[in-house]
Amino acid sequence: MLSVLTVPAFEDNYLWLVHDGKHAAAVDPGDATPIIAALEAHRLTLAAILLTHHHADHVGGVPALLRHAKDSANSPAPLPVFGPHHETIAAVTHPLSEGDSITVPQLQLGLRILDVPGHTRGHIAYYSAPHGWLFCGDTLFAGGCGRLFEGTPEQMSASLGKLAALPDETQVFCAHEYTLANLRFAREVEPHNAALLLRIDRETEKRDHDQPTVPSTIGLEKSTNPFLRCREPAVIERVLSTGRASHSDPISVFAALREWKNTFR
Repeated sequence: MLSVLTVPAFEDNYLWLVHDGKHAAAVDPGDATPIIAALEAHRLTLAAILLTHHHADHVGGVPALLRHAKDSANSPAPLPVFGPHHETIAAVTHPLSEGDSITVPQLQLGLRILDVPGHTRGHIAYYSAPHGWLFCGDTLFAGGCGRLFEGTPEQMSASLGKLAALPDETQVFCAHEYTLANLRFAREVEPHNAALLLRIDRETEKRDHDQPTVPSTIGLEKSTNPFLRCREPAVIERVLSTGRASHSDPISVFAALREWKNTFR
């Protein structure tokens, strides 16, 4: 039986440990300290590292984790580090891109790789169909999506469409606790979306009790996340009526929403 541990880090990051009670794989370990603490608390041995993109808050802990693994290893075999083929991350030993499939050593966890550029040019996501798990880094957030630091609206829109095509029950393990801020923006876009208003109440209650709002699900995102709803008449009308876009095609609507969100407070 595999499960996923939530490991908070920095101000609002979530790092993930996929484990079987004995071995674990760390996803986007931007900070080694909380990962090592979680490994020790749950008596887990690190078996692999999975990276989605090159930003420091996702890869910064890798060197220290490699040292930790080497110091505590019973085997001289180096720890595998999986990461995007189209980005330069020095520690990556197994570069991956769209269409690749991997099995994480010692966990028997099969993952399919998806190219999801937009936030960065080479961003990837890891999808486990049997478990219904998606580790998507900073591409899709609960209620939102990542900023376009390196990619284009066309790329990010296509990446989000790829993720939205996964089964509705897929759990979305994104990398930040941005949910309430994202949902405030979503309400500005769709103030009459009943599913969204219900979600805001539910997620607010979680945060009031210091509980994570992630993982989300693909189905929930499709009903409440404006960046997955660029074909919805209410979203199109809202963007056009505010003068933020002059065309109603999904790319124009997405680009307008992303620019709007960049300055929304």
